[in-house]
Amino acid sequence: MADPLRLRHFLLALAVVAIWGTNFVVIKNALDHFPPLLFASLRYGFAFLPAVFFLPRPAVSWRNLTLYALLIGVGQFGLLYLAMDGRISPGLASLVIQTQVFFTIGIAMVLVHERVQGFQWVSLLLAASGIAVIGLHTDGTTTVAGVLMVLLSALSWAGGNIASVRAGKVNMLAYVVWSSAISAPILLVLSLSFEGWEVIRNSVSQAGAAAWMAVAWQGWVTTLFGFSVWAWLLGRYPTATISPVALLVPVFGMLASAWLLGEKLPAWKLIAAALVMSGLVVNLSWPLLRPGRPAEGSSR
Repeated sequence: MADPLRLRHFLLALAVVAIWGTNFVVIKNALDHFPPLLFASLRYGFAFLPAVFFLPRPAVSWRNLTLYALLIGVGQFGLLYLAMDGRISPGLASLVIQTQVFFTIGIAMVLVHERVQGFQWVSLLLAASGIAVIGLHTDGTTTVAGVLMVLLSALSWAGGNIASVRAGKVNMLAYVVWSSAISAPILLVLSLSFEGWEVIRNSVSQAGAAAWMAVAWQGWVTTLFGFSVWAWLLGRYPTATISPVALLVPVFGMLASAWLLGEKLPAWKLIAAALVMSGLVVNLSWPLLRPGRPAEGSSR
């Protein structure tokens, strides 16, 4: 049986999901300056440069790197940015994208043959109940196309999680950087094809410092730090242990929206957050509370 998630690793995962949750506010503001596919391309361009000059290509096949780049760079964020460009609200996007947890565990059960234990099902049901509460109280600022895009984005994220696990024990920061070398040009070609050179030229020439800071945040913090750490954690623990932590993303998303965008936090939002937190507590604490469970041992 796998070791329970250690406190320091939980705090590291928590830092990542806090960045990812508050990032929906950053994305919303950046999309006022850049078209979505160009914005995604710039994100991965920043992730690739200048880091590539300091990190050699990891010992992993180009096929695996390409798969990860297509699933995470093009699939997850290309679709997410398109959806958030007037098709779905930031808060709802931060919610729907968390279906990646269920996609990830489902794919792992089929491909990696991981076994989901009883307490993990309970934790997922609790957290899913919290997401359902949020879903029942949306303000209607969304479209069917937007929801479908984010669901496909979540499925791509789940596939990327599995691809990173199959990469094995490699330098995950280098893994993310070199996969960005594949994501950025593909997204740029898509931007040229669907958004057009005039839109690209105008948005780049008119973007101010705040817009470029948003791109840098996307590339260096949410991508390099966030995804390399997330992939590293997935390499140390079963996906059913790590993935549910990402259910906190909409909680951070709601708090960031309340603070930065002035959105209110009515009782139903607090109830939803409590349900999500309860699911995480069950998932993380149950293995430690079981009789005969050994204390945290030496480093893995």
